[in-house]
Amino acid sequence: MRKSSISPDKDGSTPSSGSEHYISSDSQEHQSHLEQQSKEPELETIHSTLAHGGLSREPTGRSTAASSSTHARWWRIRLFRGMVHDIKRRAPYFLSDWTDAWDYRVIPATVYMYFANILPALAFSLDMFEKTGMNYGVNEVLLASVLGSVVFACLAAQPLVIVGVTGPITVFNYTVYDIIAPRGTDYLGFMAWIGIWSLIMHWIIAITNMCNGLTYVTRFSCDIFGFYVAFVYLQKGIQVLTRQWYSSGDTSAYLSIMVALLVLMSGWVCGEIGKSSLFHRWVRKFIEDYGTPLTIVFFTGFVHYGRMRDVEVATLPISKAFFPTADRAWVVKFWELEVGDIFLAIPFALLLTILFYFDHNVSSLIAQGSEFPLRKPAGFHWDMFLLGITTGVAGILGLPAPNGLIPQAPFHTASLCVTRHTADTTDDNKGKVVRVIDHVVEQRLSNLAQGIMTLGTMTGPLLIVVHLIPQGVLAGLFFVMGVQALEGNGITQKLVFLAQEHSLTPAAHALKKLERRWAVWLFVGIELVGFGATFAITQTIAAIGFPVIILLLIPVRAFLFPVVFGPEEMRALDAPTASAFVMESVGGVHGYEDEEEGEGEDSAGGDHAVPDLERGGSIISQDQSAGAGAGAGLHRRHPGQESL
Repeated sequence: MRKSSISPDKDGSTPSSGSEHYISSDSQEHQSHLEQQSKEPELETIHSTLAHGGLSREPTGRSTAASSSTHARWWRIRLFRGMVHDIKRRAPYFLSDWTDAWDYRVIPATVYMYFANILPALAFSLDMFEKTGMNYGVNEVLLASVLGSVVFACLAAQPLVIVGVTGPITVFNYTVYDIIAPRGTDYLGFMAWIGIWSLIMHWIIAITNMCNGLTYVTRFSCDIFGFYVAFVYLQKGIQVLTRQWYSSGDTSAYLSIMVALLVLMSGWVCGEIGKSSLFHRWVRKFIEDYGTPLTIVFFTGFVHYGRMRDVEVATLPISKAFFPTADRAWVVKFWELEVGDIFLAIPFALLLTILFYFDHNVSSLIAQGSEFPLRKPAGFHWDMFLLGITTGVAGILGLPAPNGLIPQAPFHTASLCVTRHTADTTDDNKGKVVRVIDHVVEQRLSNLAQGIMTLGTMTGPLLIVVHLIPQGVLAGLFFVMGVQALEGNGITQKLVFLAQEHSLTPAAHALKKLERRWAVWLFVGIELVGFGATFAITQTIAAIGFPVIILLLIPVRAFLFPVVFGPEEMRALDAPTASAFVMESVGGVHGYEDEEEGEGEDSAGGDHAVPDLERGGSIISQDQSAGAGAGAGLHRRHPGQESL
């Protein structure tokens, strides 16, 4: 017996488990026989239709009945189908995306995202300013962040994803400069053509439904990329500090190191207090929500007290308000580039497209991870189309191309979570109070608001305020974000498990149940090799090709791992990044088609599932995956629609 999918009611809610329908195996075989004899068999077995403001799906993921016709006609491409379905799924929620923003959680999320987005972006601008011949500066990076946030907040199917300037695109930009500048080619004109060609490639990906390839992306690839990005943040923080010896002297350098470490300690303590039982709940939430921004403000003034005020501390460089860093117009004269250089930009555009295909979609997957009880559907194809627009426009304006941010995107979703405390009923922690996510405030306002605040930062008075921030504070924020990203990463959690004394590890731990402990070592070793190869190549002139290494991780996991590891081991070591509900946009997750949602079984990511918690008609199963990353559980009963 197998469950059929359940169509939402008129209000968009999912019927209770008591109203689930079942299809007998005989009926399925008969239906399959008819489908095989059909004159025009369908390429896919998932049919999405708009029904009363919700999503109605025909039964069962990828059935074996239609698999023969699918393989027989794999070449059939239904152009625009993915984008059309994304729009149909998300359009009914567009109004509620704005009305649901009437929630307190939007305020701390906006403030936190403003600082978490703008300060690293400013540090990246400092990096690119020095390594791209002063073509990219503060205003270019800020405007790129504004472009991404406004477009995706207003038009995207996944508005929770924060878009801005990332570490990988910074590496890409100055590597292109190192290759092109010696030829005498106009750098910004060449980058404009990279953006234009990449726009075309993004549109081809969106139109031909190539985002369906995300069905092969699991926690394995996301953890490696997230691990890499976390180390990029740590590396950038160290680079900011080491520059102090050359620009400001020994005293300033040591003061900057002290400030950076104090910012790291303060930010980490604020996060830990938020997760603890100390103080009143509202005090904990205030410290958790505003602790990091207030830490930045405090230490910006801290260096001006006592004997420290006599020390010349390096601060962030700024330029004239709303003007490009270089002496040029905002629109790049890309039409003046030689024809040979125009076509030379194509392979660079291909590499940029590969990077964005993986980076942006992984950001979207992690921001909508299975640990977040989301109620509104995702749309990867449509967002890839929008990303092409922002990439092309950024190139023409002489801006670094924005895309999905890690770890800011998942941090944004986490900051919008409404939590509550309940008693844990599991054997190991029975009676203890645990914090669970009740729901996520899914809306567009916080993303848009932080973008508008970033635009306001480009004004003269606020640029002066930005100029007051010591670079040591900036380095400390890099450390905070890097450490926070590592804490929730699956690689880190597996390493912690391997370092624990075996006898003291809880018996219910998914990885402890594995007969072959060396399988964990092998899995983690492969992850570290993938991370090491990615990180190593970015330190060389060959850094332009690092997106290819990242892309190769996907087939390794999809086709090699099932040969090396057994099914039980794969369920403990890996899991889908997002829930089946989120992955509907790309047709589910490869290898998990037969898994059903809403079961009280162990999650594919490892550990055990906390029993369902019923509250106000909403049922949430809070999965934790110690093996595959925090909240990486596969099974979570999707809650019915309710007012946020």
